[in-house]
Amino acid sequence: MASHKDDLYQKVWGVQHPGISMEESQNFYSTWAPEYDKDLTTEVYNGPWQVAEALAGVLGDRKAARILDVAAGTGLVGVELQKLGFTNLDALDANKEMLEIARTKNVYSNFIHDLLGPNRLQISTDTYDALCSCGSFSEGHLKCDCLEEMIRIVKPGGVICLIVKEAFLETNEEYKKLELRMSELQHKGLWKQVSRTVAEDYVQNGNGIIFINKVL
Repeated sequence: MASHKDDLYQKVWGVQHPGISMEESQNFYSTWAPEYDKDLTTEVYNGPWQVAEALAGVLGDRKAARILDVAAGTGLVGVELQKLGFTNLDALDANKEMLEIARTKNVYSNFIHDLLGPNRLQISTDTYDALCSCGSFSEGHLKCDCLEEMIRIVKPGGVICLIVKEAFLETNEEYKKLELRMSELQHKGLWKQVSRTVAEDYVQNGNGIIFINKVL
């Protein structure tokens, strides 16, 4: 009989294994949604509170700042932001079933069912004071081509806080390009890096890197 740890490994592998398509990963999330929160406890996944605390460190006492949680899933990041006193949160996710779970937590004002990529979202330019995303840069998920759209919907002076598994930046062909793309956008004058910090034990088997960039 498989242990919970083995079962969880199979689920995480199932949703982000090499070569998985976006459609395949979303189908997997649809079936995983009811068990997702139970599976991803802080024993195996610290990303949500790490991102929330990093963003809070930048926003300070601006508790009413309008924040978009990208790839919000079931709302784990939103819950952590609410604990820290933030009250003006929206959720964006490509998976309807995951968003339905997030809706039950009463932490978000608006729910946007869409995929962030090079496509233009139905969100006005300069809408948000901040944007955060956790666990979204992995196989079958967001790609480097989504950064410009993130920048477009955040106000000048606003911040974008992203966490990425450190190993993916070194081993995944798509994410090997991520920091280069971030640097290119800085050279274009679209944003400026505020910090790049290591988040220890981001997931059970590795650290994460938290990137905070200020939109110009």
